[in-house]
Amino acid sequence: MLRFYGEMSADSLRRRFFVVSRRSGERAADRLCVPDTPGHRTLAAFQGDRLVGVAEYETGDAPTTADIALAVADDCHRRGVGTLLLEHLVHTARENGVTAFTADLLADNHPIHRVLADLGLRVTRRYEGTTVHGVIRLEPDERYLSAVDLRGRTADTASLRPLLRPRSVAVVGAGTRPGSVGRAVLRNLRGGHFRGLLHAVNPHAHAVLHVPAFSSVGDLPAPPDLAVIAVPAADVPGVAAQCGRAGVKALVVVTAGLDADRTAELTAACRRWGMRMVGPNCLGIANTEPGVRLDATFAVGRPLSGTAGVAVQSGGVGIALLDGLSRLGIGVSSFVSLGDKRDVSGNDLLQWWECDERTELALLHLESFGNPRAFSRTARRVTRRMPVLTVDAGRSAAGRRAAASYTAAAPTPTMTRRALFTQAGITAAHTLGELLDTAALLHSQPLPAGERVAVISNAGGAGVLAADACADAGLAVPELPTGLAQELLAMLPAGAGTGNPPVIARPDGSTVVDARVRLLPRRATDPYLRRLP
Repeated sequence: MLRFYGEMSADSLRRRFFVVSRRSGERAADRLCVPDTPGHRTLAAFQGDRLVGVAEYETGDAPTTADIALAVADDCHRRGVGTLLLEHLVHTARENGVTAFTADLLADNHPIHRVLADLGLRVTRRYEGTTVHGVIRLEPDERYLSAVDLRGRTADTASLRPLLRPRSVAVVGAGTRPGSVGRAVLRNLRGGHFRGLLHAVNPHAHAVLHVPAFSSVGDLPAPPDLAVIAVPAADVPGVAAQCGRAGVKALVVVTAGLDADRTAELTAACRRWGMRMVGPNCLGIANTEPGVRLDATFAVGRPLSGTAGVAVQSGGVGIALLDGLSRLGIGVSSFVSLGDKRDVSGNDLLQWWECDERTELALLHLESFGNPRAFSRTARRVTRRMPVLTVDAGRSAAGRRAAASYTAAAPTPTMTRRALFTQAGITAAHTLGELLDTAALLHSQPLPAGERVAVISNAGGAGVLAADACADAGLAVPELPTGLAQELLAMLPAGAGTGNPPVIARPDGSTVVDARVRLLPRRATDPYLRRLP
C-alpha cells in the first residue's frame, strides 16, 4: 500500500488528497491496512502481485450513508479499474444497508467525474468553489443494470478477441507421431489456411508438418495471441504458467484427465496472467471468418463457413452437430467446445455472437450453468436479436449421472434448466435431431413478421387442432380477407372451404397438392434447404 501511494504522481496525489504530500499516502495506508470494522470496507485491485487500485467507504453518524474514496495507479487510468472497483463497492455497501455514497471531489478532477457519470447510478452534485460535493444513490434501476451489462459485455468481447480472432497461434505439444492430438490440431490449422502466424512447440523437432518448431513457449520469436495446449495432464499447469510469463493472451486446453489439484493450478495461472481459457478437456475452437480461418480443433471434418454460432460442452456432441450442420448446408460462424468450462462459458459466447456482426443463429449444448442469473439476463437480450437453440440434455437422473461422470461441472437440475430456458426465450429441443431440424427451419426460412397465421389442412379435425395450438401459443388465426378467399375458391376443387383454417380436400378425401408448393423434407437431400417460389 505504501508503494502504491509512493509511486503516484504529484497530480494524482493532489486529486486524491487535495494536497501534494507523501505523508497523506502514508496515513491512508495506515488506515486501510487495519482489520475491517463495522461501517468500513476496503477493496483492492491487483494485476498479478501488484496493487493497481483501491476503493473504500466509511459510514459516519448515519449508517445508511457512507463517504467513499478511490485511487488508481497512474499507468492504469482509463482501463476500467476504478469503475470495476466502484461496482463491487456498491454491491458490498448495499448488502450492508448503505443506500447512498457521498464524495468530496476537486472540480478539475475530470476523470473521477466521468467515472461517476458513467456508473449508471443517480448522482447529484453541489459546487462549493473549487470542490464538488457529490451524492450517489445506490438504488439499482434499469439504467444502472444496463450500464453494468454493457460494460461487462464490452470487456468480455474484448477479452475473447485473442481467442477467436488471434493474429498468431502456437500449438504446444504438436507431435511428430501421426495420430497425436497436437499434430491433428496443427494439421487442421494448416489445412484451414489460418491467416495469422503459426508455430509449433516441440523440444524434440525443428519442424512439424513444415511448421517451425521451438523448444518452449519462451523461445518463440514473439508471444502468440493464442496457445493450444495438447501435452500430458501432468505438464499442463507448468505450460500454462510458461504461457502467462511469455505474454500469451488466451489458451485452448484440449488435454483431458486433469485432477482437481492440476485443474486448480491451471485456473490460477490463467487468472494470474489474465489469460482467457477454453477447456480443459475440449475438442478445440474454430472461426470461419475469411480474415481469420481458424480451425484449432482435432476433428476430422472442417465446418462450413456461415452464420451459425455453436458452443458445446461435449466434444462428441460438437462433432455430431458440425457433421449434421454440414449435411444440411448450414455454415458456422464460430465453434467452441467448452469442455470443463473453467473459464469461457456459454454466456461469454452469447455475448460474442451478439457483437461479432456475423452470427444470425446460436446453437448451444450445455449441461451446467455456472451463473444461471447472468446467463438468463444475457440470453434474454440476445434472443431479441437472433434465435437461440439448445438441446435439453440431462433430463433424467441417469443422464445427469452420466454428465457428472465425464465433466467437472455439476449438471443443472431439470426443472431449473427448463425454467431458465423459458425465462430466457431459448428454444429447447429434446434430441440432436430435433435441434438440427429446428436449425434447418430457422436457417432457411425468415422469422415471421407478426403473429397472424394461416392454417391449411386436408381434414377438418386436424385444422381445428392446429388452430387451438396456435391460440395456446399466443398466435392469431384471423378470418381470410374476401379477396383472398375468392382466389382460393377459384384454385381449389369443389367442396373445399376457405375459412381459416380452410379444409382443402378432393371429394375422395385425397390431399390437394399445389405444384407451386414444396414442403421442407425432414432429411434434406439438397446441398442446403432453401425457400422456393
